Amino acid sequence: MSAESTADRILAVLEEDAQASYAEIAERAEVSKPTVRKYINQLEDEGVIVGYSADVDPKKLASQSIAMVGIDVDSGRYVEATKDLQSVPEIEALYTSSGDHMLMAEVRARDGDELGDVISDEILALEGVTAAHPSFLQERLK
Repeated sequence: MSAESTADRILAVLEEDAQASYAEIAERAEVSKPTVRKYINQLEDEGVIVGYSADVDPKKLASQSIAMVGIDVDSGRYVEATKDLQSVPEIEALYTSSGDHMLMAEVRARDGDELGDVISDEILALEGVTAAHPSFLQERLK
């Protein structure tokens, strides 16, 4: 087995269950616990694994609304606007995109009204941000 296939199997287990123990990962990836520990440490050091999180079903969050927001920025202000967006507390995750928008942001707020306020008062107010296109998440299917 190649090192890459071992890392890929370990990552697949973590992506499916970020709370899996080393023993569970080792069993499911068909490697030893010391191998799991070594690869996870290496992947964290290399920045491949940047954190661990929980998947949330937005429909079950009575006190929170979630939207994926496509964000367009002026190319001359891309670096600055991206840094500014990273500092917005309601932005849970920010991604570069090759789709319809330059960036995609997962935005969380107490309700739809607050989410709208975050988009208009915080995201669109940033210098260099030219547009924000929200899609409100309703029900997690997988």
